[in-house]
Formats: sequence, C-alpha cells, structure tokens
Amino acid sequence: MINQYNGISPKGDLLLLQRLARVLGGRSFLHVNSTREGGGVAEILQRMIPILQGLGIDARWEVISGDEQFFEMTKKVHNALQGNKETVTDAMWQHHFEINRQNAANIDLDADAVIIHDPQPGPLVEFKKKGVWIWRCHIDISNPFRDVYNALGRYALKYDAIIFSVSKFARAMNIDEFIIPPSIDPLSEKNRELSDDEISETAKRLGIPADRPIILQVSRFDRFKDPLGVIKSYRMVKKYNDCVLVLAGSPATDDPEGAAVLNEVKEFAANDPDIHILLLPPFSDRDINALQRMAFVVLQKSLKEGFGLTVAEAMWKGKPVIGGAVGGIPLQIVHGITGFLVHSIEGAAFRIRQLLNTPEMADAMGERAKEFVRKNFLITRQIRDYLSAWYIMENKGKSIIEF
Repeated sequence: MINQYNGISPKGDLLLLQRLARVLGGRSFLHVNSTREGGGVAEILQRMIPILQGLGIDARWEVISGDEQFFEMTKKVHNALQGNKETVTDAMWQHHFEINRQNAANIDLDADAVIIHDPQPGPLVEFKKKGVWIWRCHIDISNPFRDVYNALGRYALKYDAIIFSVSKFARAMNIDEFIIPPSIDPLSEKNRELSDDEISETAKRLGIPADRPIILQVSRFDRFKDPLGVIKSYRMVKKYNDCVLVLAGSPATDDPEGAAVLNEVKEFAANDPDIHILLLPPFSDRDINALQRMAFVVLQKSLKEGFGLTVAEAMWKGKPVIGGAVGGIPLQIVHGITGFLVHSIEGAAFRIRQLLNTPEMADAMGERAKEFVRKNFLITRQIRDYLSAWYIMENKGKSIIEF
C-alpha cells in the first residue's frame, strides 16, 4: 500500500517509513478516540490504520462511548482548554472518569504502543496494562482556563509522553513532549483528483451556481470556526464583487453544540439566495473535495483552532486560503506566499477582494500552497513521526537512535 505514494510523498519520508516498519513490524499499535466520524482525528485514523497495517504493524482503532452528559462535559473541557471560562464540577469529573472506567472494561488496551486522542478518553491511562502510552492533544491549549487545565493534567502527567500539533501549544511538563502536526491523505476520496464531470455533478446536485466566484468555508458548525464572521466578511465583499458563499460541514457525534450553531448560522444568513449552508452527511468526502476544487477562495476564519486540516486540504487542491492567525493555521499558511493570515472580519474581506480582483495572484499562491503541503502535511510524514516517537520512547537514554 505504501508504494502508492511513490512520486507523491517525499522520497525521504517513504524510505524512513520502510526502515521503521522493519523494526516495529509485527508489534501492536492502538489508537483510541471518542468518535468514528466527524472531525479531523477520525478522518486521519480512517486512513492511517490501513497504511500501518500494510507496513506490517498490528494497528487497531477503538472508539469510546458515552452518554449525553459525558459529551456535554467534554465539550466544556474542550472550550476551556481553548480559553473559555467554563464551570466543570467535581461531579462532572467523576462522571468523566466513570465513563472511561466502563469503556476500559470493554476495550482491549493491551498494546506495545497506545495513543489516546484528546480529553474524552484521557482517564484511560489509569487502566494502562503495558507498553508506551502517549496522550495526543489536538486542541489549542496555548492559553487555557487554568482550573480545567490543571484538573485534566492529573491524567496527562501519567502518560509517558504527550504529542502536540504546534510548538506553542506545548507546556512545561515533567514528561517527554513531541510536536507532530496532523496531515491529509492525498489518495483519499476527499483529496484525490476529480474529473470536471464529477465536479459539475456535485455542483448541480447541491445547487451551487457555477457562474460566479465561490467563497467557501468547510468546517464543523462551531462558534470557534466563526461562521457568522464569515458571513459578515462575505457581505462586505458582496458590495463590490458579485460572488457566492458556501458554508459546508458535517455533524460530529461528540459535539452537542453543533445543531444550535447551525440554527444560528441559518438565521443570520436571512434567506440570502447566494449563501448556501450545507449540512453534509458523514463521509461526504467527494462532495467536500468537489466544493474545494470549484471554490475560488477558501476560508478558515477560526477564532481558535487546534490545526485546521481543511486548510491543508484546500491548499492541496491549489487554492489560496485565508485563515485566522490562530492555532495551527499559521503553520500551514505562509502569509503572502501560500495564502493570507487575518485577524478580523474586515481583514478577511479585504483579502478576499484582493484575490478576486487579481486572479493571477490567486493562481500563483495556489501552486505554491500545493507544493508546501506535499513537503510538510501528507499522511506519510505523520505516520513517520508517530512511529519515530514510539521508537524513541522505547530507546530513551540513547544519544543516537539507529535503525
């Protein structure tokens, strides 16, 4: 399977993957998160597990279950880690632990290496059996609400290591830390090349007009993604440039706020016929692919963002992306080279108009953006990094690591 990436992924990544597979082949590698659909973590794992298995590694992916109270509480934790002041009571923390205790009884946690993704399954470390255990934090915790951050830390510090997406998220801790950005799979249904007919079919089925430039944002309907701010920016642009806005997203089973935010967005759009709000079913990968390819400008105007995989996805399609200068977005967008970073609604509107009025700039940015993703944000690089972290943790104390 890894041979499919020849000529796409950097040769050095593929060579190192093969060397790591020789060392770690036949050993067990477990990933645990809280949803099998919706959001970047699930998307990455859907593609990563088969590749790991193809390398000869016994890779598994388990998903914990929980009730409504559990996911409401973990959403509060997520928001608090991104800076919101949230009230999370001792009773909520106890319920968080109890749900994980129940899941630990039903999940086989026996593996040589275990990566636990985000706060929802964090307490599973209390039921560690063997191997290297790593907590993978996908959230922007550069300025967390301290009460919640400290409470979660009692679990985080029991892991052997922590992985963050961006260096500024890392905290001073008494355990090993790694910086491993997320990635996209260029061969997935969401990122593969599409024919003109496939793109046209999607546009027609979703009712997206092809006679004007399309401004697109693909993301969960989450206040931190600032969908209302995107509409405000579009309205500023619309005064001068005739264009269409598309806001597209899929529901995530571990996000109880999504429906309420979607209703807010629909109400704020006020039945504007040129604003298309699409709630796509899970696994609408080809539709998202087509939308990104038909767009002229892609936005990710987040107010907080762990990484924002939709940025790399759009860049891979050769699109200039305008993103909020937060979280992992500046790691992907080189300002003025592969896209633009913005700090306000007015700034986003200005950059949209700049690209609409200078299409040659948009084309050049898009070309540079695709090559930047190829070198830095493909899934082969992330698998390389995960296996390297596992190997390093098993060889702690050595000044030189050899394969």
